Amino acid sequence: MDIGAVRQILAPQGVMRIAMNTGNRALVQQEGEALHGVAPALARRFVQELGVKAEIQRYPGAGATVKAADGWDLGFLAIDDARRHAVTYTRAYVVIEGAVAVRRGGPITSVEQLDQPGNRILVATGAAYDLALTRSLKHAELKREPNPTASFEKFLQGAADAVAGVRQSLERHFTPYPDIEILPEAVMEVHQAMALPLRHAAALPFVEAFLDRARADGFVREALDASGQTGLKVPA
Repeated sequence: MDIGAVRQILAPQGVMRIAMNTGNRALVQQEGEALHGVAPALARRFVQELGVKAEIQRYPGAGATVKAADGWDLGFLAIDDARRHAVTYTRAYVVIEGAVAVRRGGPITSVEQLDQPGNRILVATGAAYDLALTRSLKHAELKREPNPTASFEKFLQGAADAVAGVRQSLERHFTPYPDIEILPEAVMEVHQAMALPLRHAAALPFVEAFLDRARADGFVREALDASGQTGLKVPA
């Protein structure tokens, strides 16, 4: 598919609506109205190559992003089969960790202790770690909030024994609280990809080729490092 055909699919009026999940600190860092990080960097490069303008649409969590897929043209989401009713994905461009924060001296001191009767774990509705924990937990109770920030605040209020999230988002939110620790073990690996709503699936090979170039020429690695995410892995 040539670039003109892709432009007609993704931005027929010359403007592409790009979804940004500001709840994922590993990919997007927000300072006032400015967005930094690997996802905004990829978005800027993509619209430049396509020769269109970008309209950034901000969402507080992945669940809200997927729910709004009818209203955007390109997004950045974790790969999960439970979302394939709404979106299609490229291959992953970065791998991040899902982790949990707990209270020091509380009943949970390791990830292996999460799934115990009586444990309450906060998650953001529709996040990759929500979907994964929903599948894996048999005994603990999941408590859902609309987005990561809401789940973190509920945890601070004492609403649960643990809260799950992207490790970088947990670190940013809870570092000021000495009574809270983030467990070193990962709950899961989260494979992040560029995503298209299903109505735009015909453009996926073009987006895939763009992302392959951005990985191969070091752009993804450089964008991660520039945003402080030096520990994140770029898949080969």
